[in-house]
Amino acid sequence: MIEHMVRYHNIVSIVGNIITVKIGKSSNNQEIKTRFGDLARIDDSHGNASSLAQVIKIEDNTISLQVFSGTRGISTAASVRFLGHAMQVTYSANILGRIFNGIGKPLDKGSDLQPDPKIGIASASVNPMKRVLASKMIRTDVPMIDLFNCLVESQKIPIFSVAGEPYNVFLARIGIQADADIVVFAGLGLIFDDFHYFRTQFELAGVFARTVMFCNLASDPIVERLITPDMALAVAERFAVEEGKRVLVLMTDMTAYADALKEVGISMEHVPSNRGYMGDLYSQLARRYEKACDYQGAGSVTILTVTTMPGNDVTHPVPDNTGYITEGQFYLHDGMLDPFGSLSRLKQHVIGKVTREDHAQIMNTMIRFYSAANDAEQKQAMAFDLSPHDKKLLKFGKLFRARFMDINVSIPLEEALDLSWQTLAECFEENELLMKQTLIDKYFPLITS
Repeated sequence: MIEHMVRYHNIVSIVGNIITVKIGKSSNNQEIKTRFGDLARIDDSHGNASSLAQVIKIEDNTISLQVFSGTRGISTAASVRFLGHAMQVTYSANILGRIFNGIGKPLDKGSDLQPDPKIGIASASVNPMKRVLASKMIRTDVPMIDLFNCLVESQKIPIFSVAGEPYNVFLARIGIQADADIVVFAGLGLIFDDFHYFRTQFELAGVFARTVMFCNLASDPIVERLITPDMALAVAERFAVEEGKRVLVLMTDMTAYADALKEVGISMEHVPSNRGYMGDLYSQLARRYEKACDYQGAGSVTILTVTTMPGNDVTHPVPDNTGYITEGQFYLHDGMLDPFGSLSRLKQHVIGKVTREDHAQIMNTMIRFYSAANDAEQKQAMAFDLSPHDKKLLKFGKLFRARFMDINVSIPLEEALDLSWQTLAECFEENELLMKQTLIDKYFPLITS
């Protein structure tokens, strides 16, 4: 470990936030055992600690370092000391109810938790053969999720949206209402207003005691944005494995994370791929999303993120690559969750198994009628004559949007199922439903004018 106390003064270049240093050989004529991803401390010419950096490239005896806080104020007279370990994050019960920045330092003016144990943030994903098949539902009290696209424990699923939509408001409400034991929040490039909103909402809802926040603000260094998701996921894994907790990880916005990858890659002179993003974009996203897992004999990690689509373009590299990794998506636009753009590929593991017997039939019937309602609205817009059935469909479409699609609606699943039967009864006769008669006899209400 003596080599980690050695200071190196041969800084050969400072370009952007990247420092390149040449190192000599140790007394036994061997190179220092520094690995990719290890930390280094940059001290100024007076020996005062200035900032942390991370090893991003090793070539012979030349090492490139990405400085977290930027290179402003650092000269070639500074010294470099390698710490011999990768980035670590504090893990203990004391982090619950706390807010940290992108590299794990407290933002809430609380204690620095220096004596608490630390864990590495770089770990492999769990072997798929050792994972438990998803079979438990996470209730959110959002009918477009619970009723039509269930969120399942160990699922990894994004919210696809565009700039200007209330996706952060929606994500905060899910964090408050979800029946998870612990919520780990990772903010990526948040403006201060959004950061303050998340913090305030968690506090007012009384769920802050089960919440951990890691926030990289828009004014913070770009490189910290690349570390924030790993810190949140490392903490979530430990809570799930060691304490058997059901952990929900919320991250916003993964497009900001991908843009940070692109910016750092360009500064390192990597050859860009599609639309300027690096060729390893898929691997970088998958490495984070694959942390979602239901552990044998322990808890689970479920990942719900926000991915904004520039120009509402679903073929943009970030949502496009995300779609190949995740198990569906929620499509948020115009303040509503679109039932046609949204999909949960794991919902069949819980619908009718841990939910009510009529769940599958109601889900399919409601979507079938809403699709027909859209067709009826097109006929009305083109001034075609409407049949009595078309008028019923128009009424149903308005009720469906107001009672289910609006993201401000908050009702438990059982109430949503009952409201679905109520809505069907207000618009259609029994013989128009095309559902199992046993379910109609049991749940279809009698509506009196």
